[in-house]
Amino acid sequence: MSSKVQTTLKFAAAVSRERDSRIAGTAMAQAVRRDLEGRQADLACLFFSPQHAESAEELVEAVRMETSPRLLIGCSGEGVIGGGEEIESAPAVALWTASLPGVSMESFRLSADQDDYGVSMTGWPGRLDESMERRSFLLLADPFSTPMDEVFSLIADRCQGAPAIGGLAGGGRDRGDNRMVLDGQVYNGGLVGVALSGPIAVRTVVSQGCRPIGERYMVTRAEHNVIHELSGTPALERLKALFASLSDEEQHLAQRALHIGVVMDEQRNRFERGDFLVRNLIGADQQSGSVAIGDVVKEGQTVQFHLRDAKSATEDLHLMLAAERARHPQPPLGALVFSCCGRGRRLFGRPHHDVSVLKERAGDVPIAGFFAQGEIGPVGGSNFLHGYTASVALFSEPDA
Repeated sequence: MSSKVQTTLKFAAAVSRERDSRIAGTAMAQAVRRDLEGRQADLACLFFSPQHAESAEELVEAVRMETSPRLLIGCSGEGVIGGGEEIESAPAVALWTASLPGVSMESFRLSADQDDYGVSMTGWPGRLDESMERRSFLLLADPFSTPMDEVFSLIADRCQGAPAIGGLAGGGRDRGDNRMVLDGQVYNGGLVGVALSGPIAVRTVVSQGCRPIGERYMVTRAEHNVIHELSGTPALERLKALFASLSDEEQHLAQRALHIGVVMDEQRNRFERGDFLVRNLIGADQQSGSVAIGDVVKEGQTVQFHLRDAKSATEDLHLMLAAERARHPQPPLGALVFSCCGRGRRLFGRPHHDVSVLKERAGDVPIAGFFAQGEIGPVGGSNFLHGYTASVALFSEPDA
């Protein structure tokens, strides 16, 4: 008698505060194995605090022994997110598993090589170039050894339009301190990733935690990351006029949390949250009236100044998740969240903020993730590295 083929996705997650890495790995793996109800753990994601970095091999071995996943990927983080908790300053491990019948998974590890012609990435699997199937990428990288702009260019060249979601490993203070996991191997540099394709939807939400203020302007004169003119007027004059129009509370906030948003898709009829790539304002020149931002800007682009605070970040995450949910008939079945280490208690003054909002908007689905040194996610159809952001991957059945 042939067995019935399972056609639905299933997810499970567990978190442990156990200090012993082997005990933590075994307990979590047993928990998720029960929740998968006998299904194969096709993809497993493992995130752990810095206290587990030195014993990461034991942690990985315990997880693999109990779950035997087809593919295991993971990294260390500043803190760990699992279930309904965000554990920011204590030993913790989170394990997230997925049964993905029919889904194709291609894993890889990239490292950077420097030569006379610049930086290049090695390790890209040629098999990813052999199919035109739509893919979604999950990326975990060491911030000290991975040039993410090169990674994004590589994905754009080889898999045009493919979204990438993930984060930069954390907890380490120097090169070699962080850990990346791919199957049974633990690395202290580079990038580990997996490309998913087939009967699965990986929906991305990138909440940059800001709200737009003032008017929108066209960049009429710029050079590299320096904006000289906005709509024909020196950029610094525009900024001073905006500052004068703000309330006392907003002026106080703008002195430490003022940013600029760059529209990524000029073809849209109107611009809303999610259409802007938010970047830092990093300097101003009183003499020339120019301002410098944390990215390259081009003449003809539309920009708007933004403010970031706890209230704006909460509102933005709610709105982005609600809008995403309204666009899709299929409910999310599992989620991964990569939250900036500058969020959490530091920003919101209370624990479990992002995961609580995610559960409220996405439902009580298995969730895991970590506090990152940089968050990866698409804006306007292109992949970027962000700061102070919550990058969320929602996994569901494909929409009909």
